[in-house]
Amino acid sequence: MEELRIPIRVKPGSSRTRVGGRHGETALIVAVSAKAVDGAATEAALRALADALGMPRRSVVLITGATSRDKVVGVSTDAPDAVREAVRELLG
Repeated sequence: MEELRIPIRVKPGSSRTRVGGRHGETALIVAVSAKAVDGAATEAALRALADALGMPRRSVVLITGATSRDKVVGVSTDAPDAVREAVRELLG
């Protein structure tokens, strides 16, 4: 099992949940409808990213950025190359 670190930019309060696009050089955009209150947007972003990667939610954990829109998440996987490719496709 390998843990990949993925930088994300969370956009809380969006009209719909969407994973895709690039913020800056490397951050993946994760737009969620949840508001940035009491960690709701962070949890929604982790859930959305797990869904987009086709992984269980428990495989995606927050590493840094609990109170920031810019976060780093860890993804535990047995197929790191497949996850890297999926992230590249989501980045666009």
